[in-house]
Amino acid sequence: MTRRAFILGLAGAAVGAAKSPLWPCVAHAQPRDNKVRRLGVLMALAAEDPEARMRVSAFEQGLRELGWHDGRNIHIDYRWAPDDPERLRRAAGALTAAAPDLILATSTPVLAALRKESTRLPIVFVQVTDPIGNGFVPNLARPGGNITGFTSFEFAIGGKWLQTLKEVAPALTRAAVVFNPHTAPYAEAFLRPIEAAGRTFGVEATAAPAADAAAIEAAITAFARAPHGGLIVLPDVSTVNHRDLIIALAARHRLPAIYPYRFYAVSGGLISYGTEMADVFRRVAGYVDRILKGEKPADLPVQGPTKFETVVNLKTAKGLGLENSPMLLARADEVIE
Repeated sequence: MTRRAFILGLAGAAVGAAKSPLWPCVAHAQPRDNKVRRLGVLMALAAEDPEARMRVSAFEQGLRELGWHDGRNIHIDYRWAPDDPERLRRAAGALTAAAPDLILATSTPVLAALRKESTRLPIVFVQVTDPIGNGFVPNLARPGGNITGFTSFEFAIGGKWLQTLKEVAPALTRAAVVFNPHTAPYAEAFLRPIEAAGRTFGVEATAAPAADAAAIEAAITAFARAPHGGLIVLPDVSTVNHRDLIIALAARHRLPAIYPYRFYAVSGGLISYGTEMADVFRRVAGYVDRILKGEKPADLPVQGPTKFETVVNLKTAKGLGLENSPMLLARADEVIE
């Protein structure tokens, strides 16, 4: 075969492949320059935490659906920094020093740490409650800098948490709002609608700030000395990392409690109402895809949650004598036996 015939044969094979329904998918899946992109991910959870594994799985599923495969056309560098500000600072510094093409920041403390290290690298965030109030972006519609992403809650949901807790536990007259003041600087913005709802439903809401495990135990134990109390646990990486302790204390002191994420109910919490985290982590893959293909964070609007779910742990409800509460199962999208 002559060299000319060989080249023409290759060209013909390419034309034939282009007519195949598989060809466009393969072409779309690869970056235009076939360069392996580098993505950094920083989580304020332990690598072995089942919730962390779920989030990673949902995120990578979203990436695969868009044609990105770890180890093939993208390399994902995961860093972990659970409940340790100094470890988080070091992880943020190491990750930005590696200069990946894009960083995924998963919570308010993580984004704050990364922002101190770099104002240049593109960053997509998730689970950040108040990006404007924390100074991360000046505008949700047009962030305008190197940062964009997905918020987790609007503050008005605080009133909904108190209302729901009162409906499932009608004897409730007191509610402690549990959070870490260092990792949840936005707590006051949740407290205002919680207190307003408390006045409507006859429940006195009080802040219960606690910075570590010992402080959490002391605060909940002290609160439980008076009757008819319950807990509202704010979305906060610290309360997430100490969720087993909080759930155990609520059970020990027979305190009905409402939590912001499904995994609390799965772990034994009474009821959760909040964003569907798997959906959020799949959605964030879309912004990663768009930025890696050339769009700028400055032009991508900050998005809010779209899916909410109420999950009830029936075993915990029975332990509290609330299984016959009229609103308990009426509220539930999912019941854990």
